[in-house]
Amino acid sequence: MARTATKSRTLSETDFSAPTDDRYFEDYQLGAVYEYGHLAVSEEAIIDFAEQFDPQPIHTDERFAATGPFNGLIASGWHSAGLAMRLFADHYLSRVASLASPGVDEVRWQVPLRPGDSVRLRTTIVEARLSRSKDDRGMVVTLAELFNQNDQLPIRFRVMNILGRRPRS
Repeated sequence: MARTATKSRTLSETDFSAPTDDRYFEDYQLGAVYEYGHLAVSEEAIIDFAEQFDPQPIHTDERFAATGPFNGLIASGWHSAGLAMRLFADHYLSRVASLASPGVDEVRWQVPLRPGDSVRLRTTIVEARLSRSKDDRGMVVTLAELFNQNDQLPIRFRVMNILGRRPRS
């Protein structure tokens, strides 16, 4: 599978005050919005991903895809999810306090991801609450939206993360 060669970065005017290797539940503030990007999407990467994980001709065969409803090759929706997750893991999610994710809700693919697209991730913290049963952690729910260069949404979803609280000295 082709690797993503583009190094992504923070795009927001503000970012978390703590880096990912020192970020805990308390750093995820309700209503905070952050953006990260950009990742370039190549035809080779679309085909490589699809051949391994979603081998439908609309994702793997340029001639077939040209006759389909999208008038050309498009990435698998799961490829879009993978790109969003890459940006999420690189920039947003704590490397020291992330304990688990009980799931993802409301996954929606709104426009196709195409060769030549460049994507960025916007995260919005829509819920942050302490655990009722374990005082060393909390739940953060994030709306994750992957935008292309035309501000269209190839994918959006709500992700839940259980995060540890900052250790007390």
